[in-house]
Amino acid sequence: MNESLDFANFWVHADGVARFVLALLLAASVATWYLILSKAVRHIQSSRRSEQFLSKFWDAPNLEAVAGHIGMQGANDPFSHLLHHGFTAVEQISRREQGSSLISAGEPGDMLTRALRRAIEEDKARMEFGQTVLATVASSGPFVGLFGTVWGIYHALAAIGLSGQSTLDKVAGPVGEALIMTGIGLAVAIPAAIAYNAFARSNRNTLTQLNSFAYDVFNLLANGVKASPRQTDARTASDKVIALARAQNLSSN
Repeated sequence: MNESLDFANFWVHADGVARFVLALLLAASVATWYLILSKAVRHIQSSRRSEQFLSKFWDAPNLEAVAGHIGMQGANDPFSHLLHHGFTAVEQISRREQGSSLISAGEPGDMLTRALRRAIEEDKARMEFGQTVLATVASSGPFVGLFGTVWGIYHALAAIGLSGQSTLDKVAGPVGEALIMTGIGLAVAIPAAIAYNAFARSNRNTLTQLNSFAYDVFNLLANGVKASPRQTDARTASDKVIALARAQNLSSN
């Protein structure tokens, strides 16, 4: 009896439906661990870059220095990406006298607000990449495994009924093998559920910080220069920021 209680024996006697369920769970497990590892690496890298950028941002003497830093390092974290959108909005505001367009419609403050909101939404979509897959695997994995178990038990009992041998040693083996499917379903679903909750909490914290930073960026760009004892003439600084924003847009195109 004990010799039959293993996965190899179950795979040999499994039909096409059971093997399809196993393949489905395997694919879900591979996708889950790929998302867990890739999102964890990106999160660590983004957190480090965000800390470095915020440190340089608040230590910068004016907005010109921040714009130059973004031009050299690129907007590779949510906070610098938000500020880049703000600089782009400033550049668009400066071109309003030359003509009008849908993107520049409204007051300057409204344009800047739209640009910052657009940046936050883009970062939110980027951070939530793969969350739907994790949630789907976490919620459906146990049920897929349970379906495989029910299907395996049904075929095991049908085979036992045809053989006419219904003793405990004849029933325990096939039924025990079928229960493997439930265990596999749980093994796939539990990491997905834990990862989904962890990433969702991390994303909420980042978005909260990003929304707070957006208010600071709005005030700084609306005033044209960072409020600091070392501040330069506001008009001169704003002109330099606009020029740097234009250069960034040309280089990206």
